[in-house]
Amino acid sequence: MSSGAVALTQPMPAGDIVVDGVVVQGTGGQWIVRTDGGARVMASLRGRLKQEGDEVLKLAVGDRVTMLVDPNETVGCTITRIHPRSSKLARRAPGGARGERVVVANLDQVLVVFAAARPEPHPRMLDRFLVIAEANDIAARIVVNKCELVSEAEAKALFADQEAAGYPVHYTSVHTGVGLDSLREQLAGRNTALSGPSGVGKSSLMNTLFPGLNLRTAAISDSVNKGRHTTVGAVLHPLPGGGFIADTPGLREVGLWGIEARDISWCFPEFRPFLNACRFADCMHLVEPGCALREAVERGEVSASRYDSFGRLLNEIEA
Repeated sequence: MSSGAVALTQPMPAGDIVVDGVVVQGTGGQWIVRTDGGARVMASLRGRLKQEGDEVLKLAVGDRVTMLVDPNETVGCTITRIHPRSSKLARRAPGGARGERVVVANLDQVLVVFAAARPEPHPRMLDRFLVIAEANDIAARIVVNKCELVSEAEAKALFADQEAAGYPVHYTSVHTGVGLDSLREQLAGRNTALSGPSGVGKSSLMNTLFPGLNLRTAAISDSVNKGRHTTVGAVLHPLPGGGFIADTPGLREVGLWGIEARDISWCFPEFRPFLNACRFADCMHLVEPGCALREAVERGEVSASRYDSFGRLLNEIEA
């Protein structure tokens, strides 16, 4: 990112002035911060900053920060404090490095967008991301986009198990306008991470909901029926009336970071009534006798497909 990529959108006071804002884009040494007054400024992070409790933090998109306007600089600010986070969506650090990389901080909810068709939806991929949201204590909403490509009954059947598990499901179409008003209401005033597989129409959906957002879009390849990734790093976009949309990298970039094998069953909300009723307190709900969860699946009280997703994810973590 060049230093000239972002200019001040309104005059900033000079001198030892303290300004608060939200990091909306950037990585490494240069960050774009939207101040509480609505200005977009370039900011640098000097040294290692510590949050309350002496935890050393790496700055992430979505962080609230305090900055100092440097009187010796013609443009830009110095970040002097990272405020405590209410939540975070993290992934494993790339390149085999230890630790995590926070994709977005301070989220209210995650919006997981799948298409009813083109590309065909994969419920197990959806279950994976719902588990990640649950593990991070972030509420999740499901959007089934491109509903004009299938019948209403077909669209609802594809995601019936997740809806029965208690997740809000929005059925939308950019072409017909169905479902857009109710979805817009759920985004207003909230910080929302936008994610899901490539090619499901995330950017087109947001651009239709909020004209002027100008998220990048990419066409679907008819030969492979897969979308091209158009987002590299998370970018926070302010919404009219408050709140942000965090345009995040593709679903493949997140992974099952930091989820313990013993905890994954609790990341399926509909499993929870049965988890303390097993014969063995350390039941992993796969082969143990007297497993209340498996019995619930056999009775049809818990989705066999969702249970299959659980088993696959558990095996992946244990491996």
